[in-house]
Amino acid sequence: MSEHDRTDPSSEFGSTDQDHDVDVTIDPDADATPCAYTAYVERGEVEGLPATGEHATGLEKDVWDALYAVEDPEMPVSIVDLGLIYKVELEAGEDDEDGTHARVIMTLTYTGCPARSMLTDEVEAAAESPGGIDSASVELVWSPEWSLDMVTDQGKTDLREFGLSV
Repeated sequence: MSEHDRTDPSSEFGSTDQDHDVDVTIDPDADATPCAYTAYVERGEVEGLPATGEHATGLEKDVWDALYAVEDPEMPVSIVDLGLIYKVELEAGEDDEDGTHARVIMTLTYTGCPARSMLTDEVEAAAESPGGIDSASVELVWSPEWSLDMVTDQGKTDLREFGLSV
């Protein structure tokens, strides 16, 4: 058995790629290097975000409360606390028969989110659920780009309880 054989438990940081006869050694004391294909940007806070509906009143507060009940499909964290909701707008109808329309402006954690349709449908249904709201729509935006900086303190607590390091 080679001194760097991957089956040798004593070679914790080294192994031989047996298919290519290449010695692979990992230095646990080396500084981590970022992926060359990813742009790492320190963003800091984006003015007005995360939006939480903290100062909303009346019907708008009811919509925010309904949105808090929508959780990310992969973890039990409110999409509001994840910072996915950027704004809620209420538009009164032109006459009494048109009712009130709720428009939710939101983003996703990334553009290729596989739960996109499911999540936007849930958000639309939640925004339409309070009494007094007759219709709702969701507008997905990609700017500002979502980042962990958008997550509320409660969201970060919930993510830690879920087992993520934030």
